[in-house]
Amino acid sequence: MDISSLRERAFTELISVSELNGYIKKIFENDRALTALSVRGEISNLVHHKSGHLYFSLKDADGQIRAVMFRSSAVRLKFNLENGMRVVVRGSVSIYTKDGSYQIYVNSAEPDGIGGLYLAYEQLKARLEAEGLFDEYHKKLIPEFATRIGIITSPTGAAVRDIINVSKRRFPGVKLYLYPSLVQGNGAEDNLIKALDYFEKSKLVDVIIIGRGGGSIEDLWAFNSESLARKIYEIKTPIISAVGHETDFTICDFVADLRAPTPSAAAELAVPDSRSILRMVDQYCDRCEKALVTVLEKREMRLENLTSRLPLENPEELFSMKAERVNELYKTIKSNINSVLNTKMQALTLNAEKSNALSPLLTLSRGYSLAEQNGLRIKSVNEIDKSLPFSLVLSDGRVLAEVIKTEKGT
Repeated sequence: MDISSLRERAFTELISVSELNGYIKKIFENDRALTALSVRGEISNLVHHKSGHLYFSLKDADGQIRAVMFRSSAVRLKFNLENGMRVVVRGSVSIYTKDGSYQIYVNSAEPDGIGGLYLAYEQLKARLEAEGLFDEYHKKLIPEFATRIGIITSPTGAAVRDIINVSKRRFPGVKLYLYPSLVQGNGAEDNLIKALDYFEKSKLVDVIIIGRGGGSIEDLWAFNSESLARKIYEIKTPIISAVGHETDFTICDFVADLRAPTPSAAAELAVPDSRSILRMVDQYCDRCEKALVTVLEKREMRLENLTSRLPLENPEELFSMKAERVNELYKTIKSNINSVLNTKMQALTLNAEKSNALSPLLTLSRGYSLAEQNGLRIKSVNEIDKSLPFSLVLSDGRVLAEVIKTEKGT
């Protein structure tokens, strides 16, 4: 129903609530001042709905209005809305017919008095710093003698030419591997991340330089990406960030292992200087030569001291002295051996005499004998088997006998 017909009906008959709200909505939508306006105010009662929509109020000292920003517009924000933040929103005013409330339908927003990109940059920087991504503890050392350098930048910019020129001047034998990438605009963030993944998985280089020449904050924005920052943090290969000029700082600079003020400076930090290396080699050679001369001089002095001694001047006397010493040691050892043998011999003789005194053979030599049967010594008549022979052991042999009769003594 158009506005004119609804206006005519309103004078002649009753209308419904929904018709009234629809009439008011039509008025709003046909007012060009309300379909494309910019409003300044302070955010309050901000609600992030799970659908991605943002609901909030926009207020000043004397009033407030409800506002909604649908997900399709909210995802394009370059900063996070917060309660108490002063913003300028652009959109249209309309009525929500179900409850009759009017509100601003926000298409875009930016901070009032500060650029949206800069605010987004500061918010992301604060959050990643709080997570520890910028801590020096996690930063890897740049190899002192890196000879394989990975470069991630535009293949047509001045940055790559500067890096190549400086690298070849410092170390002609350096190997440079360029991964051409977008460095601004749509797709730049994904390109940079893919390049890092390539160098990390290929293990092709000792260090990676990522960067570009100078530009506005919009031009450098790909290097303020949260995804890129987290990828740099994960990479095991040392990374040098060389984005923009010396006064430009990006999130990439803070999370990288080393920040270079310019691409040329990055090459100087990554590539060893061949002239410095040669000077260092010369210094080491001089030090080694001096050390060797010192050692030889000390050995020569030692040799002179040894050869100046009397025995070396008259070697026959030295051998004579050593021979006398050997003879003395021989006599001493021989005497000690004879002494030990005599002591052992005396002990052996004494033990033999004791053994003889206790030997049963000595007893037998005095006319006694021993009776044995089946290899067992007979100590009693009760132990003898009358049916078997037995033997008498004498001092000089044995006598085989038979048992005729046994008698017990009293």
